Amino acid sequence: MAMSMTTHRPGTAIALRLISIFLFMVMAALIKSTSDTVPPTQAVFFRSIFAFPVIILWLWQQHDLRTGLIPNNFAGHVWRGLFGATAMALTFGGLGLLPLPEVTAIGYATPMFTVLFAALLLGERVRLFRLSAVALGLVGVMIVLTPRLSLEADTVTRTATIGAIMVLVASILRALVQIHVRKLVQTEHTAAIVFYFSLTATCMSLLTYPLGEVTGWAALDWITPTWEVAGLLIAAGLIGGVGQIIVTSSLRFGPASMLAPFDYSSMIFASIIGWVVFGELPTPAILTGASLVIAGGVLIIWRERQLGLDRTKAKASLSPQGSPD
Repeated sequence: MAMSMTTHRPGTAIALRLISIFLFMVMAALIKSTSDTVPPTQAVFFRSIFAFPVIILWLWQQHDLRTGLIPNNFAGHVWRGLFGATAMALTFGGLGLLPLPEVTAIGYATPMFTVLFAALLLGERVRLFRLSAVALGLVGVMIVLTPRLSLEADTVTRTATIGAIMVLVASILRALVQIHVRKLVQTEHTAAIVFYFSLTATCMSLLTYPLGEVTGWAALDWITPTWEVAGLLIAAGLIGGVGQIIVTSSLRFGPASMLAPFDYSSMIFASIIGWVVFGELPTPAILTGASLVIAGGVLIIWRERQLGLDRTKAKASLSPQGSPD
């Protein structure tokens, strides 16, 4: 009989989740600090390739290295990498144009779009409760975006508007990634999903180097970084890799439905880091909008958990039940 690799230790799970969220915010701050000189695609390359040794070491330590190297759906991994790497590049670009708390708040739109795409692409039944939560969250996103959508905008405001649109599109792409991963997990081991995302993101970002040389487009035109900038980028990659491992490890000690609400602690970390490092403070619009998005997200998480409990009871009793949404 195989021994379970998981155990219910909620305190450990929550602590690991909070540490991982903090590390991701530190990684974002490192990327933001280099954004004046480093194009987003080059930042994606450093983030991906220097996370690679950490991920390989983790897979080896977990005895999952062989499993992680054998995909059953290679094309699926390529598409997941394309969506994920593009979302990462757009987010990194947005970090150079917007305050860190604002990027974080707009990024909270991902669960809202995930619910919508689940209904449209996976045929999931989404009824009034979750639709209302999605609507609440999207209202919050619009509150955050509204100051960036002025028709009488100066150059600074127009630049920030571009940044906000980039982060919003990244949120949509991350929602598509979530839908795609739901399909991948039906045939692929988690180790393979982690490994091949890092591999495809590294390769795809590297392909932008010759494109930048040919086109001269600033977003693709790689630079030769100074030792200081290179150190920041390498640190971002290593910290991102460690964060990825810790967030995965947290699921060994507690269910995703319990841990998901703690992801919103990123607004606290983003506000503190933004203030201390960049002198940025969240505006009332950001705080109000983020509060609504967080409320919508927590309602969705709560409802998903209730539906999960309902389905578990249904299976246990072997009696058909509806799952009202």
